[in-house]
Amino acid sequence: MRARNGILTALLMTTAVWSPLTARGQTTSSAPAASQPTTTQTASQPVRPPGQKTITAGFVQIGTESLWRAAETQSIRSEAEARGINLRIAPTPPEQESQVKALRGFIAQKVDALILAPCVETGWEPVLREAKAARIPVFLMDRGFSVSEGGLWRTLVSSEFPEQGRMAARWLAEKTGGKCNIAELQGPVGSTPAYERHKGFEEVIVGEYSAMILVKSQPGDGSRAKGKELMESFLKAEGNNIQAVFAHNDDMAFGAIQAIEDAGLKPGKDVLVVSIDATKPALEAIIAGKLSASIECNAQLGPLVLDALEAAVGGAKVPYKILIKDDLFDASNAKERIGARSY
Repeated sequence: MRARNGILTALLMTTAVWSPLTARGQTTSSAPAASQPTTTQTASQPVRPPGQKTITAGFVQIGTESLWRAAETQSIRSEAEARGINLRIAPTPPEQESQVKALRGFIAQKVDALILAPCVETGWEPVLREAKAARIPVFLMDRGFSVSEGGLWRTLVSSEFPEQGRMAARWLAEKTGGKCNIAELQGPVGSTPAYERHKGFEEVIVGEYSAMILVKSQPGDGSRAKGKELMESFLKAEGNNIQAVFAHNDDMAFGAIQAIEDAGLKPGKDVLVVSIDATKPALEAIIAGKLSASIECNAQLGPLVLDALEAAVGGAKVPYKILIKDDLFDASNAKERIGARSY
């Protein structure tokens, strides 16, 4: 459980921190040849100079497996429309083969830029080299990857997945006095969010709280059905030996809550449930007392990604990695802030 499948290469990183919106985060090894400046700024809507051609960008998304993903797609679609960018969207299943095929389709169309939310961490070099040869810059959205050479992509807009895991662990430590048995519902196998969130969570409980024990941890697919299935198996194996659940997204947390209730237990009381995403339904579940806490992963990435894209296509340097700050929602602030949630 504590060993990682796959290889995460060491990285060189120049970081910009953007605070007004939050997103999924990632690390990667493909640093540009030239160092980029560290900046802190808000998203803007640059005005295209008169006579400048319309930018055409191809966006390869990871399907619509959750409310969060659908909101992310809508964010970039509406922002592109507002800026006059011709955005072509290819929603694909969470399979690398499908994403690579979509990228190659956009390269053949000679788009001006590519935007990618990669479903797995490795194996991207061939298609990225093709984009580089065609002089098409690649921008990573909400998650990155590990590649063996530099200069294959321009920038990544994300939040820090390890910190999301650490936030979840510290919240549980505070509420349980640092003593509980935990079941973890991870994201898909091979995805960087799953690895990074688990890594951050485990870093805290192993390094700081020896009485917090991860008794079960298995990968899921991000769906409510899978969350329910996994939690049912955990409860069957452990019975009342689980006092807390860490789910890597809200949808799997909702499935776990259903399984907990079906077992005759009370979520939020008998079993604390912490998730990641902080969608509006999650905040409603917190207010209802069923979900204990949720760490934010704001899906409104469109303005930030397109700021970087327009700047780079216009010849400007952009940061290698743009980090987003995340918030934590629980009973202390969910009711006050739910009105501002759009998804």
